[in-house]
Amino acid sequence: MEPVVQFDRVGKSFGQHRAVDNLSFSVRRGEVFALLGPNGAGKTTTVRMLVGVIRPDEGRMVVSLDSRTTEVLPPDKTGYLPEDRGLYRDIPVLRTLVYFGRLRGLEKDEAKRRAVEWLERLQLLDRKDERVDALSKGNQQRVQFIASLIHKPALAILDEPFTGLDPLSQEFFLSLVSELREAGTTIILSAHQMDLVERVADRVLLMNKGREILSGSTEELHGRLDARPRIRLTLEDMNTVPALREDPDVEDIVIDSDDPNEAQVTLRDGAAVAPFLTRAVTRVGVRSISTEPPRLHDIFVRAVREDDNRRSGSSA
Repeated sequence: MEPVVQFDRVGKSFGQHRAVDNLSFSVRRGEVFALLGPNGAGKTTTVRMLVGVIRPDEGRMVVSLDSRTTEVLPPDKTGYLPEDRGLYRDIPVLRTLVYFGRLRGLEKDEAKRRAVEWLERLQLLDRKDERVDALSKGNQQRVQFIASLIHKPALAILDEPFTGLDPLSQEFFLSLVSELREAGTTIILSAHQMDLVERVADRVLLMNKGREILSGSTEELHGRLDARPRIRLTLEDMNTVPALREDPDVEDIVIDSDDPNEAQVTLRDGAAVAPFLTRAVTRVGVRSISTEPPRLHDIFVRAVREDDNRRSGSSA
Protein backbone atom coordinates (compact mmCIF):
# COMPACT_ATOMS: atom_id res chain seq x y z
CA MET A 1 0.00 0.00 0.00
CA GLU A 2 1.33 3.44 -0.95
CA PRO A 3 2.12 5.54 2.14
CA VAL A 4 -0.01 8.59 2.85
CA VAL A 5 3.04 10.53 4.07
CA GLN A 6 6.69 9.74 3.44
CA PHE A 7 9.79 11.54 4.73
CA ASP A 8 13.00 10.72 2.88
CA ARG A 9 16.24 11.83 4.58
CA VAL A 10 14.75 15.12 5.72
CA GLY A 11 16.93 17.60 7.60
CA LYS A 12 16.42 21.02 9.18
CA SER A 13 18.82 23.35 10.98
CA PHE A 14 18.38 26.63 12.79
CA GLY A 15 21.77 28.31 12.75
CA GLN A 16 24.20 25.84 14.32
CA HIS A 17 21.42 23.76 15.86
CA ARG A 18 20.50 20.59 13.97
CA ALA A 19 16.79 20.19 14.80
CA VAL A 20 16.03 17.27 12.45
CA ASP A 21 18.78 15.09 11.05
CA ASN A 22 18.36 12.69 8.12
CA LEU A 23 14.88 11.61 9.19
CA SER A 24 13.01 9.00 7.15
CA PHE A 25 9.63 7.42 7.90
CA SER A 26 6.32 6.60 6.27
CA VAL A 27 2.73 6.74 7.50
CA ARG A 28 0.27 4.13 6.30
CA ARG A 29 -3.31 4.88 5.35
CA GLY A 30 -5.77 4.55 8.23
CA GLU A 31 -3.24 4.13 11.04
CA VAL A 32 -2.34 6.14 14.14
CA PHE A 33 1.34 7.01 13.83
CA ALA A 34 2.93 8.55 16.93
CA LEU A 35 5.99 10.79 17.05
CA LEU A 36 7.59 10.55 20.47
CA GLY A 37 10.65 12.09 22.03
CA PRO A 38 11.92 14.31 24.86
CA ASN A 39 11.85 18.09 24.66
CA GLY A 40 14.16 19.17 21.86
CA ALA A 41 13.88 15.85 20.03
CA GLY A 42 12.62 17.51 16.83
CA LYS A 43 8.97 16.45 16.94
CA THR A 44 7.45 19.90 16.58
CA THR A 45 9.91 20.85 13.84
CA THR A 46 8.95 17.66 12.00
CA VAL A 47 5.24 18.45 12.31
CA ARG A 48 5.75 22.05 11.18
CA MET A 49 7.64 20.87 8.11
CA LEU A 50 4.85 18.42 7.38
CA VAL A 51 2.13 21.09 7.46
CA GLY A 52 4.25 23.61 5.53
CA VAL A 53 4.91 26.16 8.26
CA ILE A 54 8.64 25.72 7.59
CA ARG A 55 10.50 24.00 4.78
CA PRO A 56 13.22 21.35 5.14
CA ASP A 57 16.80 22.20 4.24
CA GLU A 58 17.30 18.87 2.52
CA GLY A 59 15.44 15.66 1.81
CA ARG A 60 11.94 15.21 0.47
CA MET A 61 8.44 14.94 1.88
CA VAL A 62 5.79 13.22 -0.28
CA VAL A 63 2.04 13.20 0.38
CA SER A 64 -0.49 10.90 -1.33
CA LEU A 65 -3.97 11.52 0.05
CA ASP A 66 -5.79 10.84 -3.22
CA SER A 67 -4.74 10.11 -6.78
CA ARG A 68 -2.22 12.96 -6.62
CA THR A 69 1.27 12.81 -5.17
CA THR A 70 2.52 16.18 -3.96
CA GLU A 71 4.95 17.76 -1.52
CA VAL A 72 2.24 19.99 -0.04
CA LEU A 73 -0.66 18.85 2.12
CA PRO A 74 -4.03 19.63 0.49
CA PRO A 75 -5.87 21.85 3.03
CA ASP A 76 -9.29 20.39 2.24
CA LYS A 77 -8.09 16.90 3.17
CA THR A 78 -5.90 17.78 6.15
CA GLY A 79 -6.74 18.68 9.74
CA TYR A 80 -4.11 20.25 11.98
CA LEU A 81 -4.33 20.68 15.75
CA PRO A 82 -1.28 22.84 16.61
CA GLU A 83 0.62 22.68 19.88
CA ASP A 84 0.12 26.45 20.23
CA ARG A 85 -3.62 26.91 20.05
CA GLY A 86 -4.86 29.15 17.25
CA LEU A 87 -8.39 30.23 18.19
CA TYR A 88 -9.71 33.79 18.04
CA ARG A 89 -10.38 34.30 21.73
CA ASP A 90 -12.83 37.22 21.43
CA ILE A 91 -15.10 35.56 18.82
CA PRO A 92 -18.17 33.45 19.78
CA VAL A 93 -17.69 29.70 19.65
CA LEU A 94 -20.14 28.86 16.85
CA ARG A 95 -18.98 31.74 14.67
CA THR A 96 -15.39 30.59 15.15
CA LEU A 97 -16.18 27.06 14.03
CA VAL A 98 -18.17 28.17 11.00
CA TYR A 99 -15.25 30.39 9.99
CA PHE A 100 -12.77 27.51 10.19
CA GLY A 101 -15.17 25.28 8.27
CA ARG A 102 -15.41 27.88 5.49
CA LEU A 103 -11.61 28.10 5.36
CA ARG A 104 -11.55 24.34 4.70
CA GLY A 105 -13.96 24.58 1.79
CA LEU A 106 -17.38 24.02 3.41
CA GLU A 107 -20.44 26.02 2.49
CA LYS A 108 -21.69 28.22 5.33
CA ASP A 109 -24.84 26.20 6.06
CA GLU A 110 -22.93 22.91 6.04
CA ALA A 111 -20.20 24.33 8.30
CA LYS A 112 -22.87 25.52 10.75
CA ARG A 113 -24.67 22.16 10.70
CA ARG A 114 -21.47 20.24 11.43
CA ALA A 115 -20.41 22.71 14.12
CA VAL A 116 -23.73 22.35 15.93
CA GLU A 117 -23.52 18.55 15.75
CA TRP A 118 -20.01 18.58 17.20
CA LEU A 119 -20.89 21.09 19.93
CA GLU A 120 -23.89 19.03 20.96
CA ARG A 121 -21.80 15.89 21.09
CA LEU A 122 -19.07 17.59 23.12
CA GLN A 123 -21.68 19.13 25.47
CA LEU A 124 -20.89 22.70 24.45
CA LEU A 125 -24.00 23.61 22.45
CA ASP A 126 -25.39 25.76 25.26
CA ARG A 127 -22.22 27.88 25.06
CA LYS A 128 -22.19 28.39 21.30
CA ASP A 129 -22.76 32.15 21.59
CA GLU A 130 -20.11 32.75 24.25
CA ARG A 131 -16.66 34.09 23.46
CA VAL A 132 -13.95 31.46 23.23
CA ASP A 133 -11.96 33.06 26.07
CA ALA A 134 -14.95 32.57 28.40
CA LEU A 135 -14.42 28.81 28.25
CA SER A 136 -12.14 26.73 30.43
CA LYS A 137 -8.85 25.54 28.97
CA GLY A 138 -10.28 22.05 28.48
CA ASN A 139 -13.34 23.36 26.64
CA GLN A 140 -11.18 25.62 24.48
CA GLN A 141 -9.25 22.49 23.58
CA ARG A 142 -12.52 20.84 22.55
CA VAL A 143 -13.40 23.79 20.32
CA GLN A 144 -9.92 23.69 18.76
CA PHE A 145 -10.37 19.96 18.13
CA ILE A 146 -13.67 20.59 16.33
CA ALA A 147 -12.09 23.36 14.25
CA SER A 148 -9.36 20.94 13.15
CA LEU A 149 -11.79 18.18 12.11
CA ILE A 150 -14.99 19.91 11.06
CA HIS A 151 -14.28 19.27 7.35
CA LYS A 152 -13.74 15.50 7.91
CA PRO A 153 -10.10 15.37 6.77
CA ALA A 154 -8.47 12.22 5.47
CA LEU A 155 -5.34 13.07 7.47
CA ALA A 156 -5.39 14.53 11.00
CA ILE A 157 -2.18 15.89 12.52
CA LEU A 158 -2.51 16.30 16.29
CA ASP A 159 0.39 18.05 18.02
CA GLU A 160 0.29 17.54 21.81
CA PRO A 161 -3.52 17.14 22.02
CA PHE A 162 -3.47 15.99 25.67
CA THR A 163 -1.31 18.76 27.15
CA GLY A 164 -2.89 20.63 30.06
CA LEU A 165 -5.96 18.41 30.22
CA ASP A 166 -7.27 16.66 33.33
CA PRO A 167 -7.46 12.83 33.27
CA LEU A 168 -11.16 12.76 32.30
CA SER A 169 -10.57 15.11 29.36
CA GLN A 170 -7.54 13.07 28.30
CA GLU A 171 -9.69 9.94 28.23
CA PHE A 172 -12.32 11.77 26.22
CA PHE A 173 -9.82 12.89 23.58
CA LEU A 174 -8.32 9.42 23.49
CA SER A 175 -11.76 8.01 22.63
CA LEU A 176 -12.13 10.58 19.84
CA VAL A 177 -8.77 9.56 18.36
CA SER A 178 -9.90 5.92 18.42
CA GLU A 179 -13.15 6.82 16.67
CA LEU A 180 -11.29 8.73 13.96
CA ARG A 181 -9.09 5.73 13.29
CA GLU A 182 -12.10 3.41 13.12
CA ALA A 183 -13.65 5.78 10.56
CA GLY A 184 -10.56 5.44 8.37
CA THR A 185 -8.80 8.72 9.18
CA THR A 186 -5.02 8.60 9.09
CA ILE A 187 -3.62 10.22 12.23
CA ILE A 188 -0.18 11.56 13.03
CA LEU A 189 0.06 12.11 16.77
CA SER A 190 2.81 13.94 18.65
CA ALA A 191 2.50 13.61 22.43
CA HIS A 192 4.39 13.24 25.71
CA GLN A 193 1.81 11.07 27.49
CA MET A 194 3.30 7.64 26.80
CA ASP A 195 0.61 5.60 28.53
CA LEU A 196 -2.11 7.27 26.45
CA VAL A 197 -0.17 6.90 23.21
CA GLU A 198 0.45 3.22 23.87
CA ARG A 199 -3.29 2.59 24.05
CA VAL A 200 -4.10 4.09 20.66
CA ALA A 201 -1.02 4.10 18.40
CA ASP A 202 -0.49 1.45 15.74
CA ARG A 203 3.15 2.41 15.24
CA VAL A 204 5.53 4.81 16.93
CA LEU A 205 8.74 6.58 16.03
CA LEU A 206 11.04 7.50 18.92
CA MET A 207 13.20 10.56 18.25
CA ASN A 208 16.13 12.00 20.15
CA LYS A 209 18.06 15.12 19.16
CA GLY A 210 16.62 15.15 15.68
CA ARG A 211 17.20 11.51 14.81
CA GLU A 212 15.19 8.30 14.83
CA ILE A 213 16.34 5.90 17.55
CA LEU A 214 13.55 3.30 17.36
CA SER A 215 10.42 2.75 15.28
CA GLY A 216 7.74 0.11 14.87
CA SER A 217 4.69 -1.19 16.68
CA THR A 218 4.84 -1.35 20.47
CA GLU A 219 5.12 -5.14 20.23
CA GLU A 220 8.10 -4.82 17.89
CA LEU A 221 9.76 -2.30 20.18
CA HIS A 222 9.38 -4.63 23.13
CA GLY A 223 11.26 -7.28 21.20
CA ARG A 224 13.99 -5.00 19.83
CA LEU A 225 14.88 -3.32 23.10
CA ASP A 226 15.42 -5.06 26.42
CA ALA A 227 12.67 -3.45 28.49
CA ARG A 228 12.33 -5.66 31.54
CA PRO A 229 9.05 -6.29 33.35
CA ARG A 230 8.33 -4.26 36.44
CA ILE A 231 7.97 -6.05 39.78
CA ARG A 232 5.68 -4.31 42.24
CA LEU A 233 5.94 -5.27 45.91
CA THR A 234 3.63 -4.14 48.71
CA LEU A 235 5.81 -4.23 51.82
CA GLU A 236 4.93 -4.63 55.49
CA ASP A 237 7.61 -2.16 56.52
CA MET A 238 9.24 0.32 54.15
CA ASN A 239 12.27 0.44 56.43
CA THR A 240 13.22 -2.91 54.90
CA VAL A 241 13.80 -1.40 51.44
CA PRO A 242 17.60 -1.16 52.03
CA ALA A 243 17.64 -4.95 52.47
CA LEU A 244 16.05 -5.31 49.04
CA ARG A 245 18.62 -2.97 47.51
CA GLU A 246 21.39 -5.31 48.71
CA ASP A 247 20.12 -8.09 46.44
CA PRO A 248 22.69 -8.66 43.67
CA ASP A 249 19.99 -8.80 40.97
CA VAL A 250 18.41 -5.43 41.85
CA GLU A 251 19.30 -2.48 39.64
CA ASP A 252 16.83 0.08 40.99
CA ILE A 253 13.93 0.52 43.40
CA VAL A 254 11.37 3.31 43.10
CA ILE A 255 8.84 4.06 45.83
CA ASP A 256 5.34 4.81 44.56
CA SER A 257 4.48 8.46 45.27
CA ASP A 258 0.78 7.59 45.62
CA ASP A 259 1.32 4.65 47.96
CA PRO A 260 4.47 4.72 50.12
CA ASN A 261 4.15 0.99 50.82
CA GLU A 262 4.53 0.16 47.12
CA ALA A 263 8.04 -0.50 45.78
CA GLN A 264 8.73 -0.88 42.06
CA VAL A 265 11.78 -3.06 41.48
CA THR A 266 13.87 -3.19 38.31
CA LEU A 267 16.22 -6.15 37.94
CA ARG A 268 19.57 -6.16 36.21
CA ASP A 269 19.92 -7.42 32.64
CA GLY A 270 19.60 -11.18 32.48
CA ALA A 271 18.30 -11.57 36.04
CA ALA A 272 15.46 -14.06 36.53
CA VAL A 273 12.34 -12.96 38.39
CA ALA A 274 11.62 -16.17 40.35
CA PRO A 275 14.98 -16.43 42.22
CA PHE A 276 14.77 -12.76 43.18
CA LEU A 277 11.25 -13.16 44.58
CA THR A 278 12.31 -16.24 46.55
CA ARG A 279 15.10 -14.23 48.20
CA ALA A 280 12.92 -11.15 48.70
CA VAL A 281 10.20 -12.88 50.72
CA THR A 282 12.80 -14.34 53.07
CA ARG A 283 14.43 -10.92 53.67
CA VAL A 284 11.43 -8.60 54.01
CA GLY A 285 7.75 -8.79 54.83
CA VAL A 286 5.76 -8.77 51.57
CA ARG A 287 1.98 -8.32 51.49
CA SER A 288 1.53 -8.75 47.75
CA ILE A 289 3.51 -9.25 44.54
CA SER A 290 2.62 -8.33 40.98
CA THR A 291 4.49 -8.02 37.71
CA GLU A 292 3.66 -5.83 34.76
CA PRO A 293 4.91 -5.95 31.17
CA PRO A 294 7.17 -3.12 30.08
CA ARG A 295 5.37 0.09 29.16
CA LEU A 296 6.12 2.33 26.23
CA HIS A 297 7.38 4.84 28.81
CA ASP A 298 10.00 2.34 30.02
CA ILE A 299 11.12 1.59 26.46
CA PHE A 300 11.29 5.28 25.66
CA VAL A 301 13.36 6.21 28.73
CA ARG A 302 15.81 3.39 28.20
CA ALA A 303 16.21 4.05 24.46
CA VAL A 304 16.89 7.76 25.01
CA ARG A 305 19.41 7.05 27.77
CA GLU A 306 21.26 4.54 25.62
CA ASP A 307 21.27 6.94 22.68
CA ASP A 308 22.62 9.76 24.86
CA ASN A 309 25.32 7.45 26.20
CA ARG A 310 26.34 6.46 22.67
CA ARG A 311 26.51 10.09 21.60
CA SER A 312 28.56 11.14 24.60
CA GLY A 313 30.90 8.18 24.08
CA SER A 314 31.42 8.96 20.42
CA SER A 315 32.18 12.60 21.15
CA ALA A 316 34.68 11.81 23.93
